[in-house]
Amino acid sequence: MKDIQNHKDDRNIDIDQVGVKGILYPITVLDKNMGKQQTVAKINMYVSLPRYYKGTHMSRFVEILNEHNRRISLQNFTEILEEVKSRLNAESAHMEITFAYFIRKKAPVSGSEGLMEYKCTFKGSVNHGSDLVTIIRVPICTLCPCSKEISDFGAHNQRGEVTLQVRFKKFIWIEDLIRLVEDSASSEVYSVLKREDEKFITEKAYENPVFVEDIVRDIAQKLDADSNITWFAVESENFESIHNHNAYAYIEKHKKQERNHGI
Repeated sequence: MKDIQNHKDDRNIDIDQVGVKGILYPITVLDKNMGKQQTVAKINMYVSLPRYYKGTHMSRFVEILNEHNRRISLQNFTEILEEVKSRLNAESAHMEITFAYFIRKKAPVSGSEGLMEYKCTFKGSVNHGSDLVTIIRVPICTLCPCSKEISDFGAHNQRGEVTLQVRFKKFIWIEDLIRLVEDSASSEVYSVLKREDEKFITEKAYENPVFVEDIVRDIAQKLDADSNITWFAVESENFESIHNHNAYAYIEKHKKQERNHGI
């Protein structure tokens, strides 16, 4: 049968990324407390395509996923990318895996248990070296310091979301990144709360007011002190409860210049 993808193309234009998007796929990821966790990911996979090839072989991306038997983690991410690059005869390979990660959390007073969902992404590429970024999105609660200061009683509070991206030298746990973020908020967010828990969280937030600027600076300070982290970007967004806009802050820092981050 004719292989149209391998036919010559006369337009003389390289393609930076070509591949497949939106693959829904069951995966197993490492879990610090339980060993491993089953979840479903949305996966994007691409390769570079030289100007002299008409197309790439789309089916090979899914074949490679199947061969890894659903097990995808920070530890074998680069290995999968190298295999994609080799099997498709490409100069570079890229992959993004976004999935829901669940942590069992107890309410602070009642001890009621529930599963908290966190959106996580592993994003990586291989070319002459390898590059891997871990991205987590963490829901938080914030209370406005200004509102507390100027009010005779009460202060407005709201849910927010922190998006944290990191590059690192060696393996890092998702749970540790989530804990770092939650400790920088006015309060954590829980999936199950009783009245005594709501009282505790409301009062805790009132005693720990923070602006979005405070959150990104606190997280940046902690990451800057961690020698395992080589680059980070942190953004915080408040879904304001009394304003018709959201509050937002962002910090990015390159701690080292090298971009080869083997696991």
